[in-house]
Amino acid sequence: MPSLEEELFPSTPGKFKDRNRHFHRCFASTSNMFLWALFLIALTASYLCFQSFMDSGNRYFTSTWGGHHWERNVINSAQIRRSHGGMSVLVTGAAGFVGSHVSLALKKRGDGVVGIDNFNNYYDPSLKKARKNLLTQNSIFIVDGDINDSKLLVKLFDIARFTHVMHLAAQAGVRYAMENPGSYIHSNIAGLVSLLEVCKNSNPQPAIVWASSSSVYGLNEKVPFSESDRTDQPASLYAATKKAGEEITHTYNHIYGLSITGLRFFTVYGPWGRPDMAYFSFTRNILQGKPITVYRGKNRVDLARDFTYIDDVVKGCIGSLDTSGKSTGSGGKKRGPAPYRIFNLGNTSPVTVPMMVAMLEKHLKVKAKKNFVVMPGNGDVPFTHANISSARKEFGYKPTTDLQTGLKKFVKWYLSYYGYDQGKL
Repeated sequence: MPSLEEELFPSTPGKFKDRNRHFHRCFASTSNMFLWALFLIALTASYLCFQSFMDSGNRYFTSTWGGHHWERNVINSAQIRRSHGGMSVLVTGAAGFVGSHVSLALKKRGDGVVGIDNFNNYYDPSLKKARKNLLTQNSIFIVDGDINDSKLLVKLFDIARFTHVMHLAAQAGVRYAMENPGSYIHSNIAGLVSLLEVCKNSNPQPAIVWASSSSVYGLNEKVPFSESDRTDQPASLYAATKKAGEEITHTYNHIYGLSITGLRFFTVYGPWGRPDMAYFSFTRNILQGKPITVYRGKNRVDLARDFTYIDDVVKGCIGSLDTSGKSTGSGGKKRGPAPYRIFNLGNTSPVTVPMMVAMLEKHLKVKAKKNFVVMPGNGDVPFTHANISSARKEFGYKPTTDLQTGLKKFVKWYLSYYGYDQGKL
């Protein structure tokens, strides 16, 4: 049996030469494998870099905003067409319910209007796209983008120089906040701050009107609700984000001189409305023969809402814009005090939910299948009732459409939009 030394250094030269040759072959093989590994790593890295470049390029070339044609559309849409007192308005949430109506009303009287909307899927995006098509037909350009995209907002202000902002973009809905709370923080707080940051750095600064909500009154039991009432007891996360928005806007008004008006909407309804609203979903279910769930408060008390027709709300929005006053800052620095206002926009005539259902039954000519259920602890409040004296005094706000008339108009639109044969109802 050879010793360890003989194994390493054989006694005959031939054996050593063979071992040496085998060693070189092994070394050469290992070196080749190492080189091939390096090559493959380099090739993979190159591919990944190229793929990253292509992805970036694709994002650039398929971007929904930017470029000469896009800029020209923004400029044309923002152009003021009336000779005296016109304004150029950026409307956020322009493909939404209130946003689309306000945009059309402003454009009709000759103001410049550019809209922005992210077309999220909180409810059927096809309805938002249908509203967008209606706006496009009326020469209103809608940017597909998010208000959290500060680069997009800066670009819009660079090329359009808006005099006013109508901020209606928000994550709506009281009950959905229990399922997706992050969406409310993203849109209603982070999105609001993103917009305010761009506005305060603009020169000149625009005046801002934005949508708060009657939900800020929360657990308040004093009726009717007045702007001076307590709003520190929100009943839902949605309400809390709107209350936070009021505090945030006050801060930007105080520090940066932004003119800001907050509007507390009271249950807005009408044609082109939101499918998540009770009157809308009730209409759908009644026509389809499905039961509807009617909530009741404690001791079987019927819930009541201050239903406000969309045309009345639009008048309030435009009145707020017309009387908003000027921002006083420049380049993020305050030059003097600027207006800060909050108004209720309601109808002042609360109607119980069962009465609203009865009106729908009358207009649809179909009896509803009703399930009465005690209201769960999901953030809804038992009643709302607006005191509108401040808005009436400041800009002549006066709602003129009662619920019976408004629902009749809504049902007519609903049947037409969804293709129901009205003659068979």
